[in-house]
Amino acid sequence: MNRYEEAKQIYCAMGIDTEKAIDILKNVPVSMHCWQGDDVIGFDNDGELSGGIQTTGNYPGRARTAEELMQDIDKAMSLIPGKKKINVHACYAVFDGEKADRDALKPEHFDVWVKFAKERNMGLDFNPTFFSHHMVKDNLTLSSPDENVRKFWVEHGKRCIEISQYFAEETGVPCVMNVWIPDGYKDIPADRLGPRERFKKSLDEILSVDYDKSKVFVCLESKVFGIGMESYTVGSAEFCLNYVNSKGITPLMDNGHYHPTEVVSDKIAAMLPFHKNLALHVTRGVRWDSDHVVLFDDETKEIAKEIVHHNALDRVFIATDYFDASINRISAWITGMRSVQKALLSALLQPSDTLKKLQDENRMTELMVLQEEIKTAPFGDIWEEYLRREGVEKNYIAEVLEYENEVLSKR
Repeated sequence: MNRYEEAKQIYCAMGIDTEKAIDILKNVPVSMHCWQGDDVIGFDNDGELSGGIQTTGNYPGRARTAEELMQDIDKAMSLIPGKKKINVHACYAVFDGEKADRDALKPEHFDVWVKFAKERNMGLDFNPTFFSHHMVKDNLTLSSPDENVRKFWVEHGKRCIEISQYFAEETGVPCVMNVWIPDGYKDIPADRLGPRERFKKSLDEILSVDYDKSKVFVCLESKVFGIGMESYTVGSAEFCLNYVNSKGITPLMDNGHYHPTEVVSDKIAAMLPFHKNLALHVTRGVRWDSDHVVLFDDETKEIAKEIVHHNALDRVFIATDYFDASINRISAWITGMRSVQKALLSALLQPSDTLKKLQDENRMTELMVLQEEIKTAPFGDIWEEYLRREGVEKNYIAEVLEYENEVLSKR
């Protein structure tokens, strides 16, 4: 009997079907962010990264073109099991000839991404890019008191809805379009209401365009602060949650965008009763929204557990969002994506119905004991079997370093 069969029997004794868990996991899409591969630089702007976003490190091999980025994505995807999507920012438009500014972007500027996704039988998600641009004035975009600035970004948002629907129609997979703005003030503002009223007006104007809500899921993402916006963020959690509730769009929670003592895992069950869908950007904040590579850590496991135990895998859009320029970028993608998938498998291998029953019957002693026993169950053997069935090696570092030596080091 091999290790998987032994582990399967152990889990069976706890009432868990490992075959069912593996079958569910392989069909859960996780959206991989394209911006890990080039340090959030994109292709439409030669300026510096801005908007309270910062990458640190200068590891060799950063992708410089669409061809290089897609080559790197392919390499990472070949070492990541399961069902995947690609998450694209608007700044990754690819121009054949004259560039278009962000208020004039068209679906054709993303044809290469559509072709790339369709050839690999994947869907695409999308994000307007409200940073790293000369029309970001005084750290403000959709909330700017300058009407020309505000209108520019409103038009950008409208164009992005059109592009998102194009993605969905071409790939046959719904597109999650996430709006996040970096707007805020470094020091205490005199007027907290005005910027938020302008932000609301801008969002209303963006959402006035006609689009198929079964194909495009517009999301709004909050943030507690950013570099240069430490004292006031226009798109706070309270603003964004109230706005999505009033408009019936989808809330997006990034687990690096809250106060350090808040955890998104605790928020999921509070949001599910009020929303048909939720969206997540899974990251790892170290002391602040630092976007470290996702690990198989406690919070990632708790996030996955909340989704799985509440039967919400078909209601929650899961995407990764981090960028580390201090290590091999291909490995960063693989480690983060695998960590999310490990967390989902870990949750699928827990007897959630039994745990809920013990809680409801106030058998808290037994609940604690069972929760502790689960922690030492042979999870790793089930994960390795999943990788084997997906045709993916457990140990990928040698292949990544070989790719670094043959491809990345020559850039």
